[in-house]
This record gives sequence, C-alpha cells and structure tokens, in this order.
Amino acid sequence: MKRTISTVCVLISLSVFFCGCHKNTTPTITSKLITDGLVINDKSYNADAWEGLLHFYGDTVGDEKNFGTLYDVVICNNPALYHSDIRAVSEENLDILILTSFSFVSALQGIASLYPNQKYLTIDGFSLPDSNVMNYLFATEEGSYLVGALAALQAQAEGVSNPKFGFIGGIKSDIVTDFEVGFVLGIHSVLPDAEIYDCYVDSWMHPDRAAAKAKDWYDRGVYAIYSAAGLSGNGTIAEAMAHRKAGKNVWAIGVDKDQYEEGIYGVDKSAVLTSMIKRIGNAVEMGLKAVQSGTFNGGSRVLNLKDGSVGFSTTNTEIAPEVIKQVSALQNSIISGKIKVPATYKDRAAAEEVIKSVKNEAMITENEK
Repeated sequence: MKRTISTVCVLISLSVFFCGCHKNTTPTITSKLITDGLVINDKSYNADAWEGLLHFYGDTVGDEKNFGTLYDVVICNNPALYHSDIRAVSEENLDILILTSFSFVSALQGIASLYPNQKYLTIDGFSLPDSNVMNYLFATEEGSYLVGALAALQAQAEGVSNPKFGFIGGIKSDIVTDFEVGFVLGIHSVLPDAEIYDCYVDSWMHPDRAAAKAKDWYDRGVYAIYSAAGLSGNGTIAEAMAHRKAGKNVWAIGVDKDQYEEGIYGVDKSAVLTSMIKRIGNAVEMGLKAVQSGTFNGGSRVLNLKDGSVGFSTTNTEIAPEVIKQVSALQNSIISGKIKVPATYKDRAAAEEVIKSVKNEAMITENEK
C-alpha cells in the first residue's frame, strides 16, 4: 500500500469481521492504534489488537460509533518513516498511543522523552526507561510448546510414521524465535528425534512466500507446519487446505487467534489442526483500562499461560480426545513450574541451543516456484 500522506501514517477506514459487547458507559479517553502491515484484518495479530480496542469502547464491527472521535487506526508500512510518523501522532495530544509491533520500539526511543505527558503502550517491544511507556510481552514459548506437543501427539494418534514438522516465521527477531523455540521443544517432548525445518520469509505481508515454502515441505512429506508470520502465515493455511482437499494428511497450525475458520475446506473440516492463542486484544484493553483508571505505569510485564494470555485451541474435532487430555496435562505442568520452557529474552543460550537442532531453509523465490 502506498503512502498518501507524507507526515503521518495512512488513516484507514475499516470494515472487519469482529464482535464486541456494548457497555453502559462509553469510555472518554482518546487513543490511536498504530500498526505495521497492509491491513488491520489480517485474521491474526492485528485483528486481535483491533478487537481489543473495539471491545474497550463497546463498539462492534459495522457500528464503530466512536471511530474517528475517541479512537482511530494508523497503519505504518515504511520503516524509514516510523520515527517521523510516531512523532507526528504524538503531537495530537491523545490519551494513549498503542504501538503493536516490536518494530516501532526503536523508533520510539528518544520520542517518548520529548512527550512526557503522552502515554504509550507497546506490544511485544522491550522495556524503555521512560515512565510514560508501558510494554506487554507474552510467554509465547509456553503456548507454542503446547501446539508442538499436540501436533506430535496427533501424529502418533493417527499412526504417522516418522512425522516431519516445519516452522515458518515472519521477520526474524527474539519475539518470533520464542514461538519456534517452544514449538520445537513441544515436539521433542513427544518425539525426541523428529526432524524439524524452519524458514523465515522476511515479511508479515507475503502469504505467497509462506505458501511456496509450505507447498515444498508438504510435497516432501512434512506433516504439520506452524507459522508465526502475520498475514504471510495465511499462505501456509491455504496450502494445507489444498493438500487436504487432495487427500494428503497434512496440517497447518494457526497463531495469535484461533484460525480454525481460515482453514475450512468442507463440512466440519478445517486444515488448521490447532492454533497458539495469544491474546493481544487483552493487552490492548488492559493498557486502555490502566489509563482510564489512573493506574498506568511504565515498564514491561510478561503475560503467560497462568493468567490465560496464551494457550491452544481445541476447535477442530479431529484432534483425538486423548491428545487434548495429554496437552492439558502439559499445560498444568508449565503453569506449576514442573516444565520450564526457555525463551530468548530470559535464557538466550538455551534458546539458541534449541534452534541449532532445526534445519534452516531459505524461502522459495519466484524463479524456483
């Protein structure tokens, strides 16, 4: 999408498929949701953030009464202009600016101190020293461990011999690596010698790249692919659908939201086995409520399995009942501390050791399709 305004991000009029609940009293604080990518309705990360914002204001899709007055959305898709864009929006004196990509945090450095009365909420960023910047991280390695274990257990339940697995990431970073680390450890907790591949497509907005790699892997016998790649990951789901329609026993694993519906290819049939749930919308709403209640404080907080901020979906009825039971037991073991899942931000050496066990492959280029 090309920019049409040079000094500030493109303002987007939205029509997306969400539901919310009206509240008796509409909050009066003003906010803007700032995100990267091409669309808010990516059916994954951005979509969940938008859902949290709508829910806070009591609005619903198609009835966004407060859109453009109390809240708005800006989409930034040129990294070279992140700094100037964020600074321009900071001049508007809103109660809170919500930045939903870790890519924005470097640009925010130096800006926050210039606007001490402007509150900023960052999602998946890193802690800044400014008291007006609140950051929420997620223990995605915990939820990813569960979907990895589920995929391996399902392969066993289906009698698949020597199943292989794949991980497709968007833009490589510590945040995305944590998805992979948990996934790999979850698989290996069930199948210690399982072969696992990974590929980073270097974009949140290119489902064609993920689709090309997913097709390659599925054709080579990979059983399940987990994508943490925003809109790009939809390419994996599309390929899983095509292969299952052709009678191939393959699966896609969704991310952020329950992506079961994105994989529907027949009556009560979805190519999405499970999804790693990451409730970004909860974090957005928590930040808004903190401003409203006067309890907003700077610093980072980690949301995890214990507080219900990450998890796994069981919508697909093809998941064997005994598999759900086993994964639920693993979830309890993580919550109790019996199982500890390393993450890059808290144990880089352990995380890097996990990644060494994975076979890295380059993405497929146009000429190679």
